Amino acid sequence: MDKAKIGTCWLDGCSGCHMSLLDLDEGIVAVLEKADIVFGPLVDAQEWPEGVDVAVIEGAVSSQDDLKLAKIARVRSKVVVALGDCAVTGNVPSMRNGIPTRKLLERVYVEGATERPGTERPGVPTDGVPALLKQAQPLHSAIKVDVHVPGCPPKPSAILFVLSELLEGREPDLGSKLRFG
Repeated sequence: MDKAKIGTCWLDGCSGCHMSLLDLDEGIVAVLEKADIVFGPLVDAQEWPEGVDVAVIEGAVSSQDDLKLAKIARVRSKVVVALGDCAVTGNVPSMRNGIPTRKLLERVYVEGATERPGTERPGVPTDGVPALLKQAQPLHSAIKVDVHVPGCPPKPSAILFVLSELLEGREPDLGSKLRFG
């Protein structure tokens, strides 16, 4: 029997949810007995593959690049998991939502820059910097999400529970596994 395929990525976030994923410790062995990780920060794949069984996505959708990756992951995956508070609610990345994007970028890259004698005045970079969306948004605002796993970051035991249930073909019931606050 073929193993299931798991893809992971982080959009606008701190990567803390991926650190929690790595904190599964020996639990990762049980996951890897049933699945291969085919996309993620620790995998060499450059493009989200076709036929992913479980997409685990951390972070808010804040840029055009985030939106593109989220949409590709959704189309190419059977189940999408929003991992962590940034993916579930927008959390910290959405704190910028009250500031117009242009004003935010000018504050960071122009007003916040230190001029050095003999250099030209700094400006908002465009090369290699993804275009920001007007608002940072939770993942479910951009694509259909099947499972929401809150937490900042979620506990490794909750992540292991979700992955184990999905790999067994069951819908995880997080009611007894998580609590807010």
